[in-house]
Amino acid sequence: MNSGDSYFNPNFTHIYVEKKVSSHFRTREILARFPRSQVVLIDHYKDVFNRRGQNPTVQHRSQCLILAAKEGNLFYEGAPVCQDFGNANFYYCSTMMNCVFDCSYCYLKGMYPSGHLVVFVNLEDYFETLDRFLREQSMYLCVSYDADLLAVESFFGYGKLWARYAAAHENLKIEIRTKSANPGMWEELPEAANVIYAFTLAPQQMIRVCESGTPSVGARLACALSGIAKGFPVRLCFDPMLYLPTWREDYRGLLEELDRAFFSYGLSMDVLTDVSVGTFRISREYMKQLRRVLPDAPAVQFPYVNSGGVYQYPQALLEEMEQYLVSELEKRMDREKIYRE
Repeated sequence: MNSGDSYFNPNFTHIYVEKKVSSHFRTREILARFPRSQVVLIDHYKDVFNRRGQNPTVQHRSQCLILAAKEGNLFYEGAPVCQDFGNANFYYCSTMMNCVFDCSYCYLKGMYPSGHLVVFVNLEDYFETLDRFLREQSMYLCVSYDADLLAVESFFGYGKLWARYAAAHENLKIEIRTKSANPGMWEELPEAANVIYAFTLAPQQMIRVCESGTPSVGARLACALSGIAKGFPVRLCFDPMLYLPTWREDYRGLLEELDRAFFSYGLSMDVLTDVSVGTFRISREYMKQLRRVLPDAPAVQFPYVNSGGVYQYPQALLEEMEQYLVSELEKRMDREKIYRE
């Protein structure tokens, strides 16, 4: 069997819909955007998403869409391996599960049994639950950990809806993290000081080897800078840093590209909300699954060390990589804006 991309259907030619959300207004809106897709009614999204014997790597090349309602707990405390940027009450939520991008090191491949994309249409239930939480205390909320919301913004518009909600709640700060690069999105997104758009950056060599289907680093930078120029808060994430034999030269080249981009906009890096730096790390259980589904991926097969159930680079290499980048960034911006995992 030839597994070349030309032998696969485009994404979302098949859409599975939970029966209980088949008449939901957002379900109807989404289906209207895919008039040629075959719609299949199901009892529960897990009947498709969690079934045995799936190959997420193959499914990523022809993703199906699953529309469902999220039930039970909607918000979760932030994991220790994730940065809270000094914020109290750090939480995350998943209004989508999985990503249209296909990065070989992505922990989602270790966490989920499927490569298909789940979209929870009951967004208002999240907002109602959040209303009750925010009456008691503030919250720092990451809404784009388990999917890249902005990469599919033109289909679902969840980034805009989250930004609108945050703009009306002063004691909420949200982060929307992305590898997308669509400057036109700034025309649709409401500007709010408490919504941080976090762009993950990597050297182009790393993107070529490990981040299949993602925009170039130049395109991501151009998108981020156009947002800054329009007044949007932007964070740059050098996280995860991945080891390649040429990592130092690769990151030097990335920094030079950064310098050129900021210079072209007449900006300094101090206009950024902040930056994050951190080498690749992943839980032991997720790594076990990643190595099963991606046996040939360089980022997966590195001889990591197990530190308290988390796989990471040996301490000396970790320090060398992170300290190199931090020291270079210190030459370009205020040290207080550099967060290191």
